[in-house]
Amino acid sequence: MNRAAPLVLGIETSCDETGVGIVRGTDLLANVIASSMEEHARYGGVVPEVAARAHLEALGPTIDAALAEADVSLSDVEAVAVTSGPGLAGALMVGVGAAKALALALDRPVYAVNHLVGHVGADILDDAAPLETPTIALLVSGGHTSLLLVRDLVSDVELLGETIDDAAGEAFDKVARLLGLPYPGGPEIDRAAIGGDPAAIRFPRGLTQPKDLAAHRYDFSFSGLKTAVARWVEQREAAGEPVPLADVAASFREAVVDVLVSKAIAACTDLGVPRLLLGGGVVANARLREVAEERADAAGIALRIPPLSLCTDNGAMIAALGAQLIMAGHGPSSLGFGADSTLPVTDIQA
Repeated sequence: MNRAAPLVLGIETSCDETGVGIVRGTDLLANVIASSMEEHARYGGVVPEVAARAHLEALGPTIDAALAEADVSLSDVEAVAVTSGPGLAGALMVGVGAAKALALALDRPVYAVNHLVGHVGADILDDAAPLETPTIALLVSGGHTSLLLVRDLVSDVELLGETIDDAAGEAFDKVARLLGLPYPGGPEIDRAAIGGDPAAIRFPRGLTQPKDLAAHRYDFSFSGLKTAVARWVEQREAAGEPVPLADVAASFREAVVDVLVSKAIAACTDLGVPRLLLGGGVVANARLREVAEERADAAGIALRIPPLSLCTDNGAMIAALGAQLIMAGHGPSSLGFGADSTLPVTDIQA
């Protein structure tokens, strides 16, 4: 194996996207994603059993497509990396099973890695400058909202805070549904907010009051915000008044963004870390990126955002983390590892 720049195939099946990526060291060779989002849209959210079945159907063709894009063969692959958690148990099992089968068939080492840390690893790809540590990482997706202190990508990651109820992406989906917008909610609310006034309605900012910050300084809560939007809309409808969709969408989005960025900047300031990395599918939200850039610049904090194609769940980030483990001299995982839906972020490799 070329430990200076290993050729690694990464598999990601933690939710509704079947991702296969291939990297050589830090060079991105392929990033192919097959999404089952349209199947879940009929139900207004991800159905675990549907996701697992979709992964079974998509994984083989997605691997073939990634190999073709990278212009390599399976025999060229030097190691296999796979998400072992956190995520949906059934969905994870599909990827874990496939990775073990490939490792056995090819007689290659397998690296079982953490999905959340993989999002941080995505930032080293695509000709990016080396990742400076320590860094604060804000990961925002449909299933996760986490604030991490990354002292070392492959050996030292600390969870500072996370959502205690709905993740930010989940809140977007639920509010979109109550506003009559289709799934997934994030891009739909973004579109609905065009022309809206983000200051029109002062929706609550969860866990930002002094009484909450003592115990939950870096934690997030969006369930109360979702309920506040529902009550506001119900009151307007009960009074026979029109619901200003653009203003509601913009004000809701502003509340979410305000909390996310405020807590991330606070972590940087409190811990003396002048670097912030954003990751996860919700980073596609233009307002989140805009506010993060403004506040990071004002605070003298260097902001890094991977290309949007590497922010959503993907196999390239898993391959990248696997390659980093190999390059740092870490040994492979044993074949006894399993899918762990609640894998803690401190467990970078299973």
